[in-house]
Amino acid sequence: MSDPSPSTKEQILLAAERLIGEHGVDGVSMRQIGTAVGSGNNSAVLYHFGSKESLIRAIFEYRLPRLRERRAALIEERRPSDLRGWLECQIRVVLEQSEQQHSHYMTFVASLSQSSVQAFRQQPRRFVTGQREFDDQLRACLLMVEGAAAHVPARTDHGPDRPYCCDARACAGAAENRFCRSNAELTNLVDCSAGFLEAPVSSATTAALREARADVAHQTLFV
Repeated sequence: MSDPSPSTKEQILLAAERLIGEHGVDGVSMRQIGTAVGSGNNSAVLYHFGSKESLIRAIFEYRLPRLRERRAALIEERRPSDLRGWLECQIRVVLEQSEQQHSHYMTFVASLSQSSVQAFRQQPRRFVTGQREFDDQLRACLLMVEGAAAHVPARTDHGPDRPYCCDARACAGAAENRFCRSNAELTNLVDCSAGFLEAPVSSATTAALREARADVAHQTLFV
C-alpha cells in the first residue's frame, strides 16, 4: 500500500523547509512557498500558519519530536560517558533524518544558522529546555578533557537563544548528499566534531569573537 498523500498543511511545511534551506529565511517569500505547493498566492500559507515566524516554529514542531525521541533511545542504549559518545548520539540522529523521504531539515537548520539568531527563537520552548540539558552534558565532558577547561567558554558560550556551536554546513552537506552512508564516514564526522570542540582557541579567534560577539549567529548541528 502506498503512503497517503500529505495534507496541504504538511505540503506547505515540506516546501518551506526545502526553500528556506535553498534560499535562506529572507530569500523566499510566503507567496513562493504557496506557489511550490500549487497555490498561486500566499493565502493557503497564511491560513495555516499566519506568518513566516509561525511557519518556522511549525517546522521545528514537525521534525523535533522524532529527532529527540531517537536521540533519547540512543542515549538509553549506549549510555555515553565521554564527549565523543554524546556527539555520536546526536550526529547519528540528524544524519538518519536526512535519509527520510522529503527531508531537507539539515539544510534548513544550516540556512537558519547563517541568517539570524532570531530564527532559532522560533523553537518551541520545550525543545529548547531539552537541548540545554544535552549541551550541559557536552560541557561536562569538555571539562574532563585535559587542557580543555580553559577554552570551554569560547566553544560553548552561545547565550540562551543560541544553539551549541559547530559546523552545520559540513554536516548538512554530508547529509543532503547522502555522504555518510558507511559507518567509517559517520565515525569520521564524529571525530571531526569532537576535535573541533576540544581544540584550543587561538588568540586571534578569541579577539575576533570578542569583536563580533553581538552579531555572530553560531552555526549549529545540535537542533
